[in-house]
Amino acid sequence: MTNKLTRRTFSHLMGASAAAMGLGAVPAFSQSTIKVAGIYTQPIQQKWVGRLHQALDAAKQAGGIDYNYSEKVANTDYIRVMREYAESGVKLVVGEAFGISKEARKVADEYPEVAFLMGDPFKPHGSNFAVFDNYIHEPCYLMGIIAGTMTKTARIGMVGGYPIGEVNRLFHAFQDGARSANPDIQFKVNFIGSWYDPPKAKEAAFAQIEAGVDILYAERAGVVDAAREKGILAFGNVNDMNKEENGTDVVVTSALWHMENAINHGIGLVKAGTFEAEDYKEWTMMQKGGASLAPYYEFEDRIPADAKAKVEVIKADILSGKFVVNINDAEPKSTY
Repeated sequence: MTNKLTRRTFSHLMGASAAAMGLGAVPAFSQSTIKVAGIYTQPIQQKWVGRLHQALDAAKQAGGIDYNYSEKVANTDYIRVMREYAESGVKLVVGEAFGISKEARKVADEYPEVAFLMGDPFKPHGSNFAVFDNYIHEPCYLMGIIAGTMTKTARIGMVGGYPIGEVNRLFHAFQDGARSANPDIQFKVNFIGSWYDPPKAKEAAFAQIEAGVDILYAERAGVVDAAREKGILAFGNVNDMNKEENGTDVVVTSALWHMENAINHGIGLVKAGTFEAEDYKEWTMMQKGGASLAPYYEFEDRIPADAKAKVEVIKADILSGKFVVNINDAEPKSTY
């Protein structure tokens, strides 16, 4: 075990042992505490990963888990890191299997005593490989209602990372919401081919603004900066981009992703010995607290009252099950 990532991984895992021997100020954990590992292909500053990390860190702060993580793990190294954590006594592994689904499932088969909760677009596997994905399409629909009411040009721009299901469904839901307010709205859609390249996302947004859009859906970091520089409005994605990405007076609201309830559900099942291979889709939706619409902040009085009223009605109907937002994973295209 000589490479840098392996040393780092095991330095995290040895923390509790070091505390037991009086070697550092690492908090002691109760006997009910379980070891949980996060394995991320992106840095924890990247917002998709950041939401997972935030939820797991909250569970750690509550005293329920001993949480350690590895970030910026390449797909070519991912399986090795999964095995290292599994062999170290970790009871739950949370991470991403996008692009390595087949290989990740083989690891789960090799370690049936370990629970795996992985971001993955496919079905659960075996007895211990549960999956989740990003289903925040419902607040995206609500944002679309507001955007469709506030646009003056009836042209909205959308900048995303890759045209995969978890992004596509958000774009389509946003478009559906906007068209429910104004059926004549047109869209510019671009994908930058990266999960984290703010300069590239900013340039894509600039191009859309030149093409006449006056509102942007900022699925990627960098879009808000473009909106600010050009004096137009934006809508955020996954995290609260008004507060977390310099979006004051620019980001009207954001579709938020909350993984706390999903993570706590998985942890509880592991502790009870009842963890199963299930799809956590519903745990990332509004009814179970997995998604929400961020506050309007300084836009509270700038959003038309009828739009806000419509959002409240539709939100209540979503929570009651009366209204179902369509899920469309097909690649969205520009309409003009």
